[in-house]
Amino acid sequence: MALFSRTTRQTIIKIDEFFDNIDLGILVFRKGIRSYVKGDYESFHRHLSKVDALENNADKLQREIENEMITHSILPQHREEVTRLIDEMDEIMDGIKSSLHEFDIELPEIPESLFENIISLAETSANAAEELIPAARAYFRAPHTVREKLLKVYYFESETDKISFSIKKRVFHEMKELDLAHKAHLRYIVHHIENISDLAQAAADMLSIMAVKVIL
Repeated sequence: MALFSRTTRQTIIKIDEFFDNIDLGILVFRKGIRSYVKGDYESFHRHLSKVDALENNADKLQREIENEMITHSILPQHREEVTRLIDEMDEIMDGIKSSLHEFDIELPEIPESLFENIISLAETSANAAEELIPAARAYFRAPHTVREKLLKVYYFESETDKISFSIKKRVFHEMKELDLAHKAHLRYIVHHIENISDLAQAAADMLSIMAVKVIL
């Protein structure tokens, strides 16, 4: 059974728009990291501007959704959990913005031999967040399908951990030409990229519990 009725159609539209915004942010994150790694800094800064605009819009939609739920007494029995879910999803957008700005501020020097590894890490971390979107949408329309949709979130989060571990081990064990400060900087940047999948997992854990409560 759908969680919302016809009387809350405007809120449904805004929640969908909010999820669309996060989805676009994930896409921009992917392209932004790839552009930086490949040395296309003009493209990188375009994506940085896009993510700033998307993050601002996500914050605006978040406030509107929460205000409408309170003002119109929408989902009073689920309001707290839905608000927390929206907050968790917004954390992903904030993480994306933070990650790209870390690249812009710190200008990490990524060895060419790690180009494809870093791009793969960003792709896989983004995949975890991307797979969260259909599960979050399903919560409001078909909550019984949520848990199966979350399987890919956990899969990609696990794969992100493996890639991250592999990169860090390679940096510290094999790349003797790098000094310790450079290695530590690369580890920090890797952490920022993989953090997107960690945020997706945290939201997935919450969403899984929420779906079970609605079904029961």
